[in-house]
Parts: sequence; structure tokens; C-alpha cells
Amino acid sequence: MPVPLLDLKRQYQPMRDDIMDVIDRVCDSQYFILGPEVQAFEEEAAAALDVPRAVGVSSGTDALLIALMALEVGPGDEVVVPTFTFFATAGVVSRLGARPVFVDIDPVDFCMDPAGLSTAIGPRTKAIVPVHLFGQAADMEGIARIAGEIPVIEDCAQSWGADYNGTMTGGLGDMGAFSFFPSKNLGGFGDGGLVTTRSSERADQLQELRMHGQSGPYLHPVVGGNFRLHALQAAILRVKLPRAKDWVDGRRRNAQRYLGLFEEAGLTDVLGLPAAVGGRGHTFNQYVVRAPRRDELLAHLRSRDIGCAVYYPLPLHLQPCFSELGYREGDLPVAEQASREVMALPVFPELTEAEQREVVAAVSEFYRSR
Repeated sequence: MPVPLLDLKRQYQPMRDDIMDVIDRVCDSQYFILGPEVQAFEEEAAAALDVPRAVGVSSGTDALLIALMALEVGPGDEVVVPTFTFFATAGVVSRLGARPVFVDIDPVDFCMDPAGLSTAIGPRTKAIVPVHLFGQAADMEGIARIAGEIPVIEDCAQSWGADYNGTMTGGLGDMGAFSFFPSKNLGGFGDGGLVTTRSSERADQLQELRMHGQSGPYLHPVVGGNFRLHALQAAILRVKLPRAKDWVDGRRRNAQRYLGLFEEAGLTDVLGLPAAVGGRGHTFNQYVVRAPRRDELLAHLRSRDIGCAVYYPLPLHLQPCFSELGYREGDLPVAEQASREVMALPVFPELTEAEQREVVAAVSEFYRSR
């Protein structure tokens, strides 16, 4: 039985009519840039995340970029980021002319290791960007304790619905940056993003920056960018937002089922299953395991049409584009080891028990035959 890594069609079909209705509504209005749909989504998203303000933007990458711009990050500045994450976390730092400073990860939660911050922070540090990786909140208390007065921007691209000791991600730092890429726990029909903040002044600043730095008609106190969220995306996200909790619950249910199935198969001593750290609200945007002979297992699963992927095969400090920063293999060993071992298995909410059993059977076949 083929099992996809992700099947967005299953999620779409039950709400197709509702989505078509709002698309018609926006098309009839001919109001496509910002406007009432975007404002309504911002208010509804802020309420769902329990934050005072949320500003819709064009993508998760632009959410990070505009947050750094609001802090006036630029040449000569440094921004501390984890090395084990999606490229955008560090890419936006370089785009502003600043230097990304990479730190290692915790081997259990794959998130930024607070212990690495002490040596990474220096006189030029302008911001810290922890990533709530794979849907689990980072150790925000540990990070905040070391950060002190340095602004913290949460990279929440994969963590919609996660919390840290009861506070939703996006409300723990100075700002939070979300992505609505279609594969996320709350995904749109293309790119889209959101920046959250507890400061009304900061939110007003972000709204100006997303409109080329415009404070009034053709008046630009600062240089911003075109980071606007489209009204069609906002309208579709408004349909999906009330369903997001059920989708997160579905991912958690499937993760729990995997635990039982892998125990039945006697594989819990073979695979490193994802750890849902207490108080971290893991949402399993990805279900990432550590696997001996990872690349062989990938080939085996793909030969049986079982969806799987590697997040991430090369830590950022070893990416060719950052070679001038002077990092070498062995500098951040926990992330380097993870990049050789991790792989993601299907966990999307609509995944069936039969499909999960197929995945576990294929994994078991690989290890039992060798």
C-alpha cells in the first residue's frame, strides 16, 4: 500500500465548498491587497494565539525578515540562530548584511541549546532567533535567562498550536514569525506569514514596514518592503483557522499511535523516536526519528512507495554560502550527528491506522532482514 508523506487533498475536500465561497467573496469584492479580510484574519489569529497584535505578511521568510528589520538589524550586527533548521532562519540575517552566529542543538528536542548561547552572544549581538523545530517549543526559559535584554524573535514556522507551559508560541519572545506554507499545521494556498507581538507600537511599525515603510499616502520615513498578505490567502486561512486545533490533535494522535506500533514491532530500542518534552506542546509538524543506516532505510521505504524525507541533511554552518564565516565540520557536533541520522515519516492528520501499520511494517522489514 503506498503511503504519502503528506496528502493535502484529504484535508481540502471536506471544506472545499467553504473555501470556494470565500474565494468568490473576495473576487466579488475585487479587494485583493490587505483590506478587511486581512484585518479580520489578523484579529482572529491573535485571539487564537492569545497575543494582542498580529500582522499578516507575505511568507514565513518575510515574517522573519521584517521582524529583524524592525530591530534595525544591519551590517556589523550579529544574530544568533540554531544551525539545525530551515535555511530562511539564517538567510534573512545575511540578506540584511548581518552575520549569523550558529549554535548547536539539544539532542532530545532538536531545538537551540541554551548552553550554546553563552559563548555565541557578544557585543555585536542584536537578536536571538530560537526555532520551535518540528512543532515543539524550544527551551524558552533557558534561552530568555541567557538572552537577558537582547531581543528574542521566535521562529514559529513549524509550531502553530504549540505552547510553552501554557503560553502559545509566538507570545514568548519580543516577536514571533509564523509561516502558512501549505504543509504547515495551518497552511494556506501558497505563501503567507504572520508576525506576532505584545507591543502595539511594534505592530504599527511592522504594518508600515510591510508597505515599503509608508506611514501615510506616499510618505516613507523608512525603507521597508512589499511584504503584504493577500486577501485571498487571509480569507482561506480564516476558513482553516477554526479547524487547526483538530488537525494538531490528529497529528498528536498519530504520533501516539506510532509509539504503540513501534513498541509492538520491538523497534523502540532501534529507532530514536521523537520526544514530546513535558510542557512543550509538541504538534508534530514533522514526525522525525533517528534511524541507524538512515540512507539505506530511506531507499527501502521509497522502493515501497512509503513517503519519507530528511529534515535537514546539512547543518547551516556547513552550507557553502556560509563558508566565509569560518565554521568547520566538528564545530557543532550534535547538529552534525542529527543531520546524518534523522528522517521524517508520514504523520499528517488524515493518515489512517492502516497506513501507519504499513509504514511500521516496512521499517520493521528493513531492520529484521539485516
